[in-house]
This record gives sequence, C-alpha cells and structure tokens, in this order.
Amino acid sequence: MNTQQFLQLAIDLARSNVKEKGGRPFGAVIVRNGEVVATGVNTVLETKDPTDHAEMRAIREASRVLGSELLSDCEIYASGEPCPMCQGAIQRADLKAVYYASPKEVAMEAKVVPAGSNLNIPFQYVEMANGSEPFELWTKRKENTE
Repeated sequence: MNTQQFLQLAIDLARSNVKEKGGRPFGAVIVRNGEVVATGVNTVLETKDPTDHAEMRAIREASRVLGSELLSDCEIYASGEPCPMCQGAIQRADLKAVYYASPKEVAMEAKVVPAGSNLNIPFQYVEMANGSEPFELWTKRKENTE
C-alpha cells in the first residue's frame, strides 16, 4: 500500500465512525514497514474521555502490539490534522512521519473541534522538598538494573 491508500483507510475509519457509531470524523492508522500495525477512531463522545482521540488510541494499540513505547520505525496516517495533544503523543512515541488528509480548519468549520483552546491556563511550578524524589528513585533503579 502507498500513502494515499493508508490515508484512505484512515478516512474510511473516520467515515464509519460517524455513520455507524455516531462518533467524530477522525481515524488513524499506524504503519510499520508497509504493514498496518494498529488503527484507532475518536471515541470521545462515547467514553467522555477528552484524550480518546483516534491517534492516541492507535498509538496505544501499536505500542501494545509491538511491545514498545517507542514507535520509531512507524508512520501515522490520520483523517484530520492531529491536535496539539496528539502531536505531543506522536513526538513522545517517536513516530518517524505523520500524514493527514484534512487540515484543522476543516474540523473547526464543521464545529467538530473548538475554534480556539484555552491557552491561558496557568501552569505554575511549586518547589517541594521531595519534589524530585520520584526521579531520583527512577535513576537509582535504572542504575541498579543496567
């Protein structure tokens, strides 16, 4: 299969999600070496989980199937442009390429996603005496297992 065929599969998943499940029009496909490893559709309306996006579901499934948190030798094909959360997950999973069939403006025009996100939510670091303790434990554990 080629890029257009993988994207068509993502579009077909999105179409089916709308028609058959009443879900949002997002589908995603993760491919490794030309083979589909995992797929996902947006189930936010069903689960009421704001993180239940097609890309997130596909990444979770691909990680489970491949037994790795890193998907460095995989690409993701999405029916719509991945949102910032999904972009972060894609980067964290180290996918090597992202292809999408519809820009975010189309989703915003369809009122599938909000026109603007609240980017003014304050994030504030609060210094704690033991705030870095979990990271120190992680480092020690890793040193003892290597």
